[in-house]
Amino acid sequence: MTSSRPVLLLLLALFCSPAAADETFPQPAELQPDVDFWISIFTEYNNDEGVLHDNRNLGVVYARIAAPESLSRRERQRRAEKQRKAIKAVLTSLAGGKRDNLSAEEARILALWPAGVSNDTLRAATGRIRYQHGLKDRFREGLERSGRWRAHINREFAARGVPIEIAALPHVESSYNPAARSHVGASGIWQFTRSTGRRFMRVDHVVDERNDPFTATEAAGKLLAYNYSITGNWPMAITAYNHGLAGVRRAMRKHGDTAYVDILRNYNGRTFGFASRNFYVAFLAAKEVDQNVEKYFPGVTAEQPTDYAVTNLADYLSVDGLSAAIGTTPATLARHNPALQATVWQGSKYLPKGFTLRYPSSGLQRPLDDVVASLPADAVFSKQLPDMFHTVSRGDTLSQIAETYDTRVSTLVAINSLRSGNRIRAGQRLRLPAAGPAPAQPVPAEVEVRAEVVADVSAEAEIEIAELTPGAMSGDLATARTDTVQTALLSDPSDYSVASDNTIEVQPLETLGHYGDWLAIKTQRLRDLNGLAFRTPVSVGQRLRLDLNTVEAKAFEERRIAYHRIQQDHFFRQHVISGVTEHTISSGESIWILALRQYDVPIWLFRQYNPGVDLHRVRPGTKVQIPLLTDADNS
Repeated sequence: MTSSRPVLLLLLALFCSPAAADETFPQPAELQPDVDFWISIFTEYNNDEGVLHDNRNLGVVYARIAAPESLSRRERQRRAEKQRKAIKAVLTSLAGGKRDNLSAEEARILALWPAGVSNDTLRAATGRIRYQHGLKDRFREGLERSGRWRAHINREFAARGVPIEIAALPHVESSYNPAARSHVGASGIWQFTRSTGRRFMRVDHVVDERNDPFTATEAAGKLLAYNYSITGNWPMAITAYNHGLAGVRRAMRKHGDTAYVDILRNYNGRTFGFASRNFYVAFLAAKEVDQNVEKYFPGVTAEQPTDYAVTNLADYLSVDGLSAAIGTTPATLARHNPALQATVWQGSKYLPKGFTLRYPSSGLQRPLDDVVASLPADAVFSKQLPDMFHTVSRGDTLSQIAETYDTRVSTLVAINSLRSGNRIRAGQRLRLPAAGPAPAQPVPAEVEVRAEVVADVSAEAEIEIAELTPGAMSGDLATARTDTVQTALLSDPSDYSVASDNTIEVQPLETLGHYGDWLAIKTQRLRDLNGLAFRTPVSVGQRLRLDLNTVEAKAFEERRIAYHRIQQDHFFRQHVISGVTEHTISSGESIWILALRQYDVPIWLFRQYNPGVDLHRVRPGTKVQIPLLTDADNS
């Protein structure tokens, strides 16, 4: 979105003033206990302890538990579960009406609740006991690390009209750790998922710019500005960063655009769990600490940013050749260029053409451009090395891997002697077509795990243990594995849900044939149900009634979202959103011609940037947002 410099400076001045910050990031009194809870988690409880608390009334903290990180996850779960059972027994007794002759523990727990608390409230509380690990040490480390990039973040955000206070968000997401990885595949200090990251960055097996704090910050500024353009306020724009725009828009339609307390307290969207409900209040807490470091962490100082020399590579380079020319090691190069994947450092890929290389100026004897220009011929190449192998990462599926390398799932299954196209494991090394078929051998039993590689969760874990760790602010780890499909479309505001009356809104790229496939019924049944004549196409924005007698609504939604994820992932492997421009509709202009011919933007993407615009009846003078696309560099 384009703005003049004076306007940006005015916005920056407003955002930096305390009064404006309060209006920009409202903090209703009803949410203060939640904010205070997260401040305590960030500043009072270290990494070797945690608390048991009520997951809806965060002001109710039952117990402090020693949980050293040196212990296994299972042992920490066992300790927390033992204490939880004891607390649950007390709550159950109190919920039965007991108020006299209380034991010391019963009196202590009852006192945590308001006077006159009802039995029903206490009974409900027996099922809401949650464990939260302390984060004081990690937050302190994040405050120190943040100094490396804060000046860059402030510049980028100010240029895009994003409040610079949101620089506190990585404290919640990653503790400002570039190496942070989540159980659903989110990565880097801004914890981009692959699908969302590809909208703004290069994300593949050679370069993953999500891990470069500089490039990822530029992408975060674009995403946050986009979220704000859809939601119209920063609390919901920030919540959408975690929960996704579609879910946030549903919550806003139900409760009101600025009904923050009502949304965070009462919205019951299927995937609006503890993490989404607490994301904004956790941000408010992080912002408070970030802006008052001396109060909460006296003596902590932020690291100084590195003065980098930067050059854009005009050719493919060998790692060893460049390292020798600079007088450094590949490990040092890797530390300063975290976007480069292991394929580069392991020697199966050259440093890619077009890559923006960084190296500390203090470590150079001459300009970096000169170093690269004087490399010997045996270190410079005109073509990239062919892909031979792929190491499976968390969240990888064979379909995604096949698309990345322009091959088929069946080919990968065949040349790797896999028993199924749905069973791979994190860390597994897959042969690619260029490497030829694998030698005949029995398939190891370890291949027998699900393709959607996610965090292992003990089936015996009864307690809802959720550690707010980098990239994993999840309220229920046991169900987090089912949210992978949902998080794949965080930046898509389209409503793919089935309404309570079993109707859906038709979205771009969809046909009756798709609905029939996802519902496992004939399309004629849908025509009959909706009074559609034969060959009559469905139109975007139209509402259709579904027959859910064969397939449940949740399964339909998952298939629908998976289809759109594949379409969008494929598109963003070829294109990157570089900016946004505003266009005023003139008399006689058609949205379809405008998007497809003038700006070369697919209708589904245009609609994502203008979800409130009726594609069929747009009036002259209407202002629409047009995403600007550039070709992705996948060399």
